[in-house]
This record gives sequence, structure tokens and C-alpha cells, in this order.
Amino acid sequence: MNVSSEKSVSAWMSTKVMEDAPSLSRSESTEIVIVGSGIAGMSVAYELVKAGKDVVILDRGPIGKGMTSRTTAHLTAECDDGFHEMIGRRGEELARSWYESQAASIDRIETNQRELHIDCDFRRLEGYLFQAPETEPEMLDREYEATKKVGMPVFQEKGVPFGGQAATPTLRYPNQATFHPLKYLAGIAAAIRKAGGRFYAETTVERVEEDANGVQVTTTAGHVIGAKQAVVATNSPINDRYAIHTKQAPYRTYAMAFSIAHDRLPDGLYWDTFDPYHYVRLQPGGGSDILIVGGEDHKTGEADDAERRFTRLEAWMRSLLPDLGRELHRWSGQIQDTIDFAGFIGRNPGSKRSYVVTGDSGQGMTHGSVAGILISDLILKGDSPWIAVYDPSRKPLKAAGTYLRENVSVAKNFAEYVAPGDISSLDELRPGQGAIVRQGMSKVAAYRDTNGELMLRSAACSHLGCHVHWNSFENCWDCPCHGSQFAPDGTALNGPAVSSLAKVER
Repeated sequence: MNVSSEKSVSAWMSTKVMEDAPSLSRSESTEIVIVGSGIAGMSVAYELVKAGKDVVILDRGPIGKGMTSRTTAHLTAECDDGFHEMIGRRGEELARSWYESQAASIDRIETNQRELHIDCDFRRLEGYLFQAPETEPEMLDREYEATKKVGMPVFQEKGVPFGGQAATPTLRYPNQATFHPLKYLAGIAAAIRKAGGRFYAETTVERVEEDANGVQVTTTAGHVIGAKQAVVATNSPINDRYAIHTKQAPYRTYAMAFSIAHDRLPDGLYWDTFDPYHYVRLQPGGGSDILIVGGEDHKTGEADDAERRFTRLEAWMRSLLPDLGRELHRWSGQIQDTIDFAGFIGRNPGSKRSYVVTGDSGQGMTHGSVAGILISDLILKGDSPWIAVYDPSRKPLKAAGTYLRENVSVAKNFAEYVAPGDISSLDELRPGQGAIVRQGMSKVAAYRDTNGELMLRSAACSHLGCHVHWNSFENCWDCPCHGSQFAPDGTALNGPAVSSLAKVER
């Protein structure tokens, strides 16, 4: 591995979107307040400031360092779960509208980076879906026909440029894309600020409430942003307890970066037909390139075996590219899978002045860009041709089986409160380890730091009380029900939870 590869992957993961955003220190007013500074929140904000709107963007952490910083940045208008499945769930007309919106979102990213002169490695690429061993051969035939029905260009071919795959059945999708998401966000953030938008980092929103005059957004510090309208663009919405959360489920996905010789693999997007599937792309890296591979998904909080998943992911990649270079980095991220494959983007259920963006379904970059177009249209024009596709209030009856299956996990989770703990005594807890311990009638989320100090918190998620699990790779507590994450000391890191895990006395 050469030094340029090391520097490039470091830049990929650590690019600062904005370093000088203060925390909110006083109450103020604006036209539109946006909660969340990932690609969804930024895309909405940019469209609105271009139209002359006064916008405030809030984030509980650093600007742009949420789940957008953990993406592998495939920009494709092909449905993550396949158009054959989407047509079965949503019908041909809505599936076609979904495709058109996703294609438009890539166009918008391309336009923005060109007009704002953002050096974010954007490029148009071919996308390739290839047959995985021991998966149903007819799957690609069905997907080919379904893709044509929605109007997306697709070609049936043989072969992808991996070892032993010269004759593998493949679908090729022209005119897809990729980019460096954090460099893109940095450029968008600069444009928002130049147009008068205001950013506040390290600012946790506690409540989003509507009144006769507009919306009141209250932070945990007690400051209030008064606005005409609000947009909640967090990974999982903090302003809705049931209406949306029961229609989507959190999944953890894993990614690795490797050094690869320049021109060893044609620049493109590659993914296979396994379930969960693998996905591969390149990132320019100077003297050599960087290969980014992802996959090995599982329900959030239902496994703590990241090392084995990374091992399998690397073994799969090296079986296809035996001369792949050394590992440079590994990370994981969380996606929200909806029960009918499309995100929830639009007016929040039961609200008049509040909007929501969630349910990326593994395609967060394009869904976030869609949100910029759709929600700005709703605010500025009162309408959008994509309302029905992404309506947060929709009730997908054809996905009832998936709805029941995903929500069974919630019932199973609560049953864990009567089960034994991970360990029988706090004395078993090693430095740097977290585990669930039974303490009388309660379950305790216990963590011992590297200095030996114990941190004891309730194992009940502060969102709706689900039983949290320890994530040893991310060194945090995960909630399997709706995707909340907590630091070892119980501090809420990711929504929908806002409050920390309750303290417990020994």
C-alpha cells in the first residue's frame, strides 16, 4: 500500500463538513428550521435558501457527521430490493414514479456539484447487478422485465470483471453515479451559509410542536426556535412515536476499504443477488485506488459479531479479486428499511407545518436528494408529483406480511426483560466491555471503562422502553426496535431517542 492510499481513505472518513458551527445558545426565530444535517437536511436547506428562505439547521452532533458519513455512496436509480418486488408492492405506476424521482435526484446532485464547483469526485458510471452462486437464476430475468416496465434503461449481458465471473449473468444499468459524500456536503453547507442559512451543532432537539402561529422546536437546553415550518431529517424521526416507526425497521450494514492497483477494476458500481447482498465501488486515491465493499446486513441489535461479518466480507471480496491490496479501514452504519421499499418523505402524519424524511431503505444518498426536491416543492409550491410515492401517511396493505414480521421483533424484544442477563455478576465485566446484568427485577446496561469505573444505566430505551443490546464494534448500546443508539454512559447518540438511558444505582 502506498502512502497516498492511506491519506485518501483517511480523508474519506474524516472530511470535515463544517468545523466552526456553534451550539445554539439562545432562542431565536426563522422561517424554516431543519433538524438533521446529513444529505437529506442539507438538500432541503439548500433548495430553500436558493429560493430566498431564512433557514436554521440543527444537529445533535457535528454538522454532517451522522449516518451520511458512513455511506458507501452508490448513486443508483435501481431499486435496492428490485423493481419486480416494488411493482408487486406498489404497482407499476408508483414504481415508475419512484424510478423517475431517484434518477432526478442523481441529476440534482450532478447539477449542484457542477454549479457550485464542488470537487467531490462525482462521476457517471455503469451499474452491474450480477448473479451470485446458488441464487435463483430467474431472478435477473424477472428484474430485467420489471426494470423495462418502469422505464429505466437496462441491458442483459454476461460477465463482470471479477475472477471467475466472465460468463456470469448480469444486468447493466447505464448512467448511474458516485461521489465523495462529505466533500459534497461541505460544498452544499458553504453555499447554504453564504445564502444566510445558520447552523448549530451539538444541539439536541427535544420536542417539535405546532401551534396556531407555526412550529416551536425546543432543545434539551431549553432554547426554542420559532418557525413557520419544520423539517425533521434525522436517520430515524424524533418527532413521531408510532405512525412511521412501525412501518420501518433499523438494519446495520458493514463496509471495508482496501487498496487496489489503479485500473485493476473498471470504475463502476457492482452488487450481487445474495440476500443480504454485497456491493462494491472504487474511490480515486492517487497512486492507487481504494475499493469499498459493503454488506453482511442484520437487524440492529440482534447480533454482536462484527468481526465475523468483516471476515466474511473480506473473504468474499478476495475470492473475486485475489490480488486485492491490504485493508485500510472498516466501519458500519445504520439504515432504515421500510416495508414497501420507498422512504417516508413529506408532511409528517397528523401535522400541518412539519415534514419528515426517513426510511432510506439502503439508498440514503438518493433518498436524501429526493427529499431536497420534494419537500422544498411542498413548502414553496404546495405540491409535488412524487407525493404518493413517499407519503409518510401511506398504509401499504400489500406489505402486511412484512409489517407483521418486522413488528414481531418488537414483541420479542420486550420478552427479553424476563430472561437472564448476558453475565451473572458485574464482577465478570472486563475493562472496555458492556453487558446486560439482571439486578433484582430490572435489567441494567453495565459498562466498565478502561480505568475500571462502572457505568450503570437502565436497559430500557428512553424512546419506547425496548431492551437495548451492547454493540462491541461501535462501543455503544443499540435499540433493536427503532434504531436508537446510546454511548457507554447512556447518552443518546442517534434518534428516535432524545433522552439518555436512566441512571441506576448499584
